[in-house]
Amino acid sequence: MGASSLLLAACSDHPMAPRPVPLPVCAAGRGFQVALAVDSFVSVDPIRDSGCIIFPANASAIDSVEYLLVPQSAAGTFGVSSSFQLLGDTIHPPAAALVASRSPPALSVAQQFHAFLRRGERLHWYGFAPQEAPPAAALPALTLTGPPPTGDVRAFSVCSKIDCSTFKTVNATAKVVRGHMALYVDNLAPANGLNQADLDTLTDLFNSRIYPLDTAAFGNVSDIDNDSVVIVLMTNVVNQLTPKNVCGGGYIAGFFLGADLDPRFARDNRVNHGEIFYSIVADSAGALSCIHSRTAAKQDVPITFTHEFQHMISFAEHVLFRPGQSEEGWLTEGLSKYAEELIGRSYLPGDSVTFVRYVKEDRYDAYQYLNAPGNSPLLIELDQGTLAEIGASWLFVRYLVDQFGDSLPRKLNQTPLTGSANVVAQTGVGFDTLLTRWALANWVSDLAVPGFTAAATLKYSSWNFRATYAALNSSDPFRFPKPYPLVPTSSAGNLTDVTGALYAGSGAYHRALQGPQTAGFQLQFGDGGANYLPANIVPRLTIIRIR
Repeated sequence: MGASSLLLAACSDHPMAPRPVPLPVCAAGRGFQVALAVDSFVSVDPIRDSGCIIFPANASAIDSVEYLLVPQSAAGTFGVSSSFQLLGDTIHPPAAALVASRSPPALSVAQQFHAFLRRGERLHWYGFAPQEAPPAAALPALTLTGPPPTGDVRAFSVCSKIDCSTFKTVNATAKVVRGHMALYVDNLAPANGLNQADLDTLTDLFNSRIYPLDTAAFGNVSDIDNDSVVIVLMTNVVNQLTPKNVCGGGYIAGFFLGADLDPRFARDNRVNHGEIFYSIVADSAGALSCIHSRTAAKQDVPITFTHEFQHMISFAEHVLFRPGQSEEGWLTEGLSKYAEELIGRSYLPGDSVTFVRYVKEDRYDAYQYLNAPGNSPLLIELDQGTLAEIGASWLFVRYLVDQFGDSLPRKLNQTPLTGSANVVAQTGVGFDTLLTRWALANWVSDLAVPGFTAAATLKYSSWNFRATYAALNSSDPFRFPKPYPLVPTSSAGNLTDVTGALYAGSGAYHRALQGPQTAGFQLQFGDGGANYLPANIVPRLTIIRIR
């Protein structure tokens, strides 16, 4: 292809942004007329109403009126964004030009690696191109027709850097083969690690709890190597993926590598062509990298495996069982975080300590999102790994399951559809409607205001997040500094002036207040430069009357 053809292709792939269209001045009577009773809500498309939203006067001599305003991008497509301004009708100084930009926080090694793995599944690229044929030094091919015997010694090829640019050969022995699981341990694992009773306990946990719950909730496991089991390989190589000097910022506890199942890598000797979860070994002395006591390994490995097992099931359902593509990053991550919660809830009501162990990261990640919901998109094609984005994914999936039932996650996996189209197909509700209701639920689901009752469509039925975060704030104020992380800005309605950026799925929160016998007011919702918001972000201003 010549240079001119390349240039033409590049231009067609990245069309120029449409020219901004100026908003008209909000004139009396022109725009969307708000008429809401307490508890009622409406979602306004500003493009259809000249960006103008008109609120009535408060005729009461006693009672104040309060509205929650949520300017939001209700797009079902990742990667879209725009600056915005929501402006009351009192004269304000001219706004400076706004640019939608964000600087994601630095990611830990574990977050970087997790993001790399999910990108690989989506793009069928794991840092290396598939080999057309195995080289002479390839590991011996396996032809299995059932589970390996206990005591089987096998060579595995294991990703040994977080970009999978190198692999190490690991010789490991099958210590337990029972039910749906074969558990191998690296022959060079540190001494005084998990004993046989510990390994039996992990295997029984997988067979009696994780496997039946995850397959019932999310779908079926493939068996491309015909061994009828999922292999867990506990190996030194996983410990060594995390440099010792960064252990305080988090570590890699385990992973599933999509290339092991990806048909495009069927002739590549760097992968193991089977259903495998790679895990740390116990290392109480920290000889390999981070310190992992026996107790910590027994507690952490099942949680990570639960998360990665959903990714394994999702990949099989979307890519192997159907002619589809792996699920978009935001949705598969939300489902894997929900998997952690699902297993945790199976310990209730008798064992709240184990329940908390499974959901503690979910709650923390959701706190990060709710603390600044306007800073992070919900929709991402490839998992960037930020905690706030992960928190948004879990919250949205949790809301969907509460609204549509616990059969929904399996439906979301057992389809060639992905992303927002998948959600719409399985719920039968428009994606913009789901997003705007979810955004309201994050504030009103358990809001305790006299005379206010949130509609059922605006509620989480499984969590009272205000009570949860108030308790966490009391017990751990360093990690949870606010009793509830979402704190809307507030002003008199006519003094509203909210600016920022709208990212796909997310938005801002503002309380507009109206005193007794106060005149009505108007809001203009545009891009911050007195122009219409771009249609591709699907702009919405969702309004609910609280008082």
